[in-house]
Order: sequence, then C-alpha cells, then structure tokens
Amino acid sequence: MILDENNLIIKEFKEAEAILHGHFVLSSRLHSDTYIQCAKIFENPSRAMKVCALLADKIKKELNSSIDLILSPAIGGIVVGYEIGRQLGIKTMFCERVNGKFELRRGFEIKKGEKILLIEDVITTGKSSLEAVECAEGEGGKVIVEASLIKRNSETKLPFPVISLIELNIQNYSEEELPSELKQLPITKPGSREYLTK
Repeated sequence: MILDENNLIIKEFKEAEAILHGHFVLSSRLHSDTYIQCAKIFENPSRAMKVCALLADKIKKELNSSIDLILSPAIGGIVVGYEIGRQLGIKTMFCERVNGKFELRRGFEIKKGEKILLIEDVITTGKSSLEAVECAEGEGGKVIVEASLIKRNSETKLPFPVISLIELNIQNYSEEELPSELKQLPITKPGSREYLTK
C-alpha cells in the first residue's frame, strides 16, 4: 500500500501531520522522500490510544503464543510499547543504546526463557529489531514475534512473525542510488540514531 488517502489509519497519520515529505536520511542510513514521524501520533493521547488499540486488537487476533513481556528499542518504540503493554496488560520495558549497542538499564531484567513481544514504531530494514533481539537473547529471553505501527516495506523479512498495523511500500535509496530530484533537496535527519553521511 502506498499512502492510500482513503485508508483510515493513513488518515489518522495525516491529520496528526505525521507523514512528512522531503529528503530524509533514515536511521538505517537509507534516503527517502517520505518519513513517518510516529511521535506526532502521541502528541494527542486520544489518537494514540485509538491507533494503539487497533494494533493491540491485531496482536490479540494473530498471536499464537503467550507473552511474558514487551521489549521496545529506544527511543521510538518506548511510548508505543508502553501503550500496547497497558492495553494488553503485559509487563513492558525498553532497551537503549550504550556506546552504540542496545542494553537493558534502569533495573530492567529479562529472565531466562521469557517469551518476548518486540514492539517498534516503524520498521524499515529491521536492523534495529535485530539489534534489540541480540540484547534480549543475551539476557536469556526469546523474541517470538514483533509488532509495529508501520512497516515501511512489505519486503522486509525478519526471523519471526511481524504484526504491523499497516504495511507501506515507500521507496528507500542508498547514497549511490539517489534520484536527481532528491539530490536537489536539503537533507533532514529526523531519526534518533547517531550516524554519519558523506
């Protein structure tokens, strides 16, 4: 799906001014002419509850196993992870980067064998997801499913099921593949991960 104007979820994101257009460098270091700023959804608590309720319902319908806890990578996944945890009644925590690597801090603990629902706001390449999995499994847990508000590309594959509120097909470009019209626009770097560009 490419930003179907009639889709009710897309309408919520547009009304929240969460769909941005321009020249963006994503946390994955890929370039895009479209950025989904999920943080704008959470400016309005009523909208946040409504959108997360849709994802929570989808998780309940598609999840085939019990879950012990929700883990979200900081920063983008923290609020959506908490809200989904609140609605599903599941313990929730987040991992954060220390020297570029995800770790558990603030007294969070994962017990050996605990089954984990990983939650992100947006999945692009799945790199952050896999880094969060490494953190979880290093603590003895097991990620069995991931959920997100947005999956930017339906072709992105991960080694466990992914439940997304909506899947889009937004074109991403490497530095070498940039179309001429995108090269002419100033770059914006809206993500939370530190990275370098040429």
